[in-house]
Amino acid sequence: MRTEPQPDFKPSFHCQHPAFWAGDLTTICARVKAYQKGSVRQIATSPGGRPLFVAEYNDREPFVSKANFNSAVGARDLTAYADKTHRTRPVVMILGPVHGEETTASTGCVNLLQVLETGKDLRGKLWPELTELAQSCRLLVIPVGNPDGLARFGPGCVMNCDFYEFRYWAQGSYKDGRLCDWPECKAQHPMVGDNVGHRGAYFNDAGVNPMHDEFTAPMSTEAPAILKVAREEAPELILGLHSHEAAPAILQPAYVPLHIKREAAEFARRVQVAFEAAGLPNSRPFTPRADGESGAIEPLNLTGALYHVSGALSMTFESPSGIAGKLQVTHEDMLDIQLTLYQEALKFAHERLNAWPAAAV
Repeated sequence: MRTEPQPDFKPSFHCQHPAFWAGDLTTICARVKAYQKGSVRQIATSPGGRPLFVAEYNDREPFVSKANFNSAVGARDLTAYADKTHRTRPVVMILGPVHGEETTASTGCVNLLQVLETGKDLRGKLWPELTELAQSCRLLVIPVGNPDGLARFGPGCVMNCDFYEFRYWAQGSYKDGRLCDWPECKAQHPMVGDNVGHRGAYFNDAGVNPMHDEFTAPMSTEAPAILKVAREEAPELILGLHSHEAAPAILQPAYVPLHIKREAAEFARRVQVAFEAAGLPNSRPFTPRADGESGAIEPLNLTGALYHVSGALSMTFESPSGIAGKLQVTHEDMLDIQLTLYQEALKFAHERLNAWPAAAV
């Protein structure tokens, strides 16, 4: 339901966040460019003229590819897309926030890069197992998937933000002051026109939400660039990072084979065990079900599209963000959730490499 018009609303929330937090685009870009052990390349320019970067760690192992993934599936031979016979380390792709206000994810990505560089996160906390695992993987980290949205997000974090102002910063408002509530904010796309007031951080400067771009006829630049990285790299595992008001959760991917859903549920179970062992908030894994079984129509979003170009186990992860009145977590909790998640992902990717190509179809 839409919020009643409040044309005189003026945002006032400002989050006090610690030095290890990465909620500012300028600071994130400076940090990423300063790192030495990996390489950084620009893969796109946003509609607002901002760079979209990927940080790469450990050399790429070439593989033979004679077809795109879709055609290889049609041929019943996934090695036609990616013959991984000689791949010795799994490829893991971590996609930072395509919704600019979800800075829990950008914080996790920047701290992961710090761990890869120094063995410690930006708090100085050591992550020896994560560091060791990373040395045996090729890592692709896109710290910010929507730089325009992040640049538009003023507070830098939504910890203790009231729900009204959170909606303003995340999904935006209409000209008459009504909030663009979720999921209604997706009913107008791109978010452009005379009825738009404040464009929320969900959207780039062209009003496109990268999670729901038109993948066969892209409306913008970010999603196709992200898909291109996945298509060229054939990752074992992809994590798309988001945040919400509840406990951390791996969401069931849509429009992928049922056994891929089961694999995602098993990963979710392991993540829950790891969170519980670390004393972090956690949630029960989803129960895999066929698309449409619940009666609801699911979108083929960026998460699903990433599977369909690469065969990767592509998943959406939702982290708690500490919105006022919802699940309360600390900044420390949110960072530990992210880094613990990545550690489990690297473990799981090793298993998936050994199972290719059977794991993908």
